[in-house]
Amino acid sequence: MVPIFTYRDERKLFAVVGAVIVAALLALLQLDYARNGRTSPITVIVTSVTAFVQTAIAWVTGGVRGGVDTVVRTPGLASENARLRAENTLLRTRNDELLERLARVPAAADLADAKFAHPDGIEATVIGYDPEAATHVLTIDRGAKDGVRRDAGVVTGAGVVGRIVEVAPLSSKVLVVTDATSKLPAVVQRGRWWAIGVGTSTRVKLQYVSQDAKLRPGDRIVTGEGRSFHAGVLIGRIVQVEPVNAGALDQSAIVQPAVDLSALSRVLVLPQK
Repeated sequence: MVPIFTYRDERKLFAVVGAVIVAALLALLQLDYARNGRTSPITVIVTSVTAFVQTAIAWVTGGVRGGVDTVVRTPGLASENARLRAENTLLRTRNDELLERLARVPAAADLADAKFAHPDGIEATVIGYDPEAATHVLTIDRGAKDGVRRDAGVVTGAGVVGRIVEVAPLSSKVLVVTDATSKLPAVVQRGRWWAIGVGTSTRVKLQYVSQDAKLRPGDRIVTGEGRSFHAGVLIGRIVQVEPVNAGALDQSAIVQPAVDLSALSRVLVLPQK
């Protein structure tokens, strides 16, 4: 007699029965957690897996959408980047211009002070220095056609710069007070003692001051009446009184120029006396 069920059919039957039993157990477990007001582990697992799947789907969808948007917007982005680069270049240029204008303010204010004290002075811009520093000479952009004359005094709002030693039609050369060949009449303002100011390459040496003069550091030294300057223009201040040699008839002192001669940009040429 042939059996009704085969071995394979029996395995399928056992599998179905087992699945039914597991499902029943899970249902009872869910029911028990529900009665006690708690969330079953099965619910937690199912919820977590579902959330993960939804997040993955959203991420993939967003990436695809973003990629499509990027491709669509690429020509516009290139144009926008070019515009921003141009604006950035323009802003840098304007910033450099403003910084340069700001750097010129002190020189302009200094020149305005000089112009106030010497209304007839000729404004000039420093356009060159002696490249080898063999002499302390600078070049300005005003010459004979502007009324500049040899031996005219040159000043800023702070004080004496030097005097004109060479004049061309469109430019002139100025010998500054610290040059070793520079000499000008000087006066110790406190006490009105006369002297001669001679350049030392870095400062000015006050020579032939009377032994009666009570010199001291900080004394103001001004110009005496002479060929290049009227009296009273500040040369600088005494920074050192030199020891007096025995039997000497005069004394000397070192003067720090009032003008920073290493950073000149604008000067005023005094009208020829």
